Amino acid sequence: MDSTADTQIPIWRGADEARRQLLSRRRPDDDELSEVEQQILRRLFDDGPEFEEAVRRIIERVRVGGDAAVREIAGAIDGAAPESLVVTDEEFERARDEVPAELVSALQHAADRVRRYHEVQLEHAAKSFSSDGLGQLVRPLARVGLYVPGTAAVYPSTVLHTAIPALVAGVAKVVIASPAVPGDDGAATVNSLKLVAAQIAGVDTVYKVGGAQAIAALAYGTESIGAVDKIFGPGNRFVTAAKRRLYGAVGIDAIYGPTETMIIADHTANPELVAADLLAQAEHDDLAAPILIATSETLADEVARQLVEQSDDLPRRQIALNALGNRGGLAFVPGLDDALAIANEYAPEHLALVVENAHQRAGDVRNAGGLFVGEASPEALGDYVAGPSHVMPTGGSARFSSALNVGEFMKITTVVQVSDELLDEVSADAEMIAHAERLDAHARSLERRRRDQ
Repeated sequence: MDSTADTQIPIWRGADEARRQLLSRRRPDDDELSEVEQQILRRLFDDGPEFEEAVRRIIERVRVGGDAAVREIAGAIDGAAPESLVVTDEEFERARDEVPAELVSALQHAADRVRRYHEVQLEHAAKSFSSDGLGQLVRPLARVGLYVPGTAAVYPSTVLHTAIPALVAGVAKVVIASPAVPGDDGAATVNSLKLVAAQIAGVDTVYKVGGAQAIAALAYGTESIGAVDKIFGPGNRFVTAAKRRLYGAVGIDAIYGPTETMIIADHTANPELVAADLLAQAEHDDLAAPILIATSETLADEVARQLVEQSDDLPRRQIALNALGNRGGLAFVPGLDDALAIANEYAPEHLALVVENAHQRAGDVRNAGGLFVGEASPEALGDYVAGPSHVMPTGGSARFSSALNVGEFMKITTVVQVSDELLDEVSADAEMIAHAERLDAHARSLERRRRDQ
């Protein structure tokens, strides 16, 4: 392994080394808390509990204490304890006034594209059916909660990319929980961009609460916050730990980790654009995973040079370089087949194919949250206006899970409605299996029906 000068961006040469390094970096180390996380624990607790114990206590406080506990925890963590936990009509109106008209228009355009994509997706989703007395009923969930992170960084796009699929699926009640920040007048509220996006999407209610306390409130309900059937959306480590602990009390969509983009590029790729796309991923946070697998050694070296040059005036330069050094990197893998095999093992959140005849190789991709085919399809476009939801599996979970889609907001009830004739035809085998399992009451339930015919 070598690295670019002065930046510690690793460059691996050869398929074996690339595979070994990338798979070892797929998940971040969970053991060590960041300084910000340690500060949060110090503000909340005097006895310095372990992280998981701290999250358990937060959840229990909210379960028992309701709104008052939510406000207390929010004040300690975010520095904002909202008087009302529900965003009011006046706050929505003020948010509209604060967001420039052209930005509202851009959000509306993004919302229209996201809605159209998911309406088409719904046409191809699982449907209710009945055949020969057997079938299924497909029904939307009644009430879902969407967690939208961000105080310093703001993500109106996440509002659109979670709320719109839910509404297209037919969910009756869609609510959002998002951390509040002190407003200009000192009152705690949610960022105006998120509120405008919520209005555009058609969200029912926005709650001014974030963190583990938001997940607990959505799971159990409080005086102001109604309990939901399922919680969706990414969040920080406190949110993730709360989702793990509360699974079963409420439905949970997935456990999300830091974001990932892997680019497979060959000699036809533009190194300037490849580097730009890697930096777009790297600027998220120190644990983001911006990865290039290049089948051209010349391309890999030129992208490394471009990364240094393009990051020079980047406002989040140090974060981007940290990400490239921590979990990102560049690999030279001579064969495209080997590059695709490594990608399928890694199972990235986002996989970009920037190779000759990229559309012909798309079918070789087995494991990826989202696939971006060709130079005109950068992952950054998918974050905003392409159409599919940008909420995707991370940490290798694309091996067994999917990008957020309308199906996640629906549930299937199987239906058994057989005729007397069919019962007589098939129940003898069922009785035999029941006796073999020593579940005699099962067998008798069937035998009595046959006897009564």
